[in-house]
Amino acid sequence: MEIEREKNRKKMVGLVIKDKMDKTVVVEVERFLKHPTYHKYLKLKNTCKAHDEHNEARVGDTVLIVETRPLSKDKRWTIKEILKKEAPVPATE
Repeated sequence: MEIEREKNRKKMVGLVIKDKMDKTVVVEVERFLKHPTYHKYLKLKNTCKAHDEHNEARVGDTVLIVETRPLSKDKRWTIKEILKKEAPVPATE
């Protein structure tokens, strides 16, 4: 039943750009669009807030987000999995 529920949901891969909120991250999704007249590729970026139940995602991580029901005013996405973890930056003192 879980597979049937996710069959019709949108999925996007993006980069975490903010993780300061509790159980929420801001994900930036890039896509390319070919201009119909000039045949030039345009890079479009969208940001969306995604639910992160266990606060696992960090800035720089690549994540797979899936569309869900509205969880708050702005949150309509949830993190399904973290595809690539960004290496932590060592503290310099």
